[in-house]
Amino acid sequence: MPSLFRFLTAVAVIVGIGYGVIFALANFVDPKPREMTLTIHPDKFLKK
Repeated sequence: MPSLFRFLTAVAVIVGIGYGVIFALANFVDPKPREMTLTIHPDKFLKK
């Protein structure tokens, strides 16, 4: 039984760290907006 608690504690710590990383990325990292140009050839508009 103590090994089960140790396992569950380890899993909870790993999940907590993962949640913390995702939370930090979502709230503290701002993506840099930039302009994007993409050329689409007219053949892509023709239906065959």
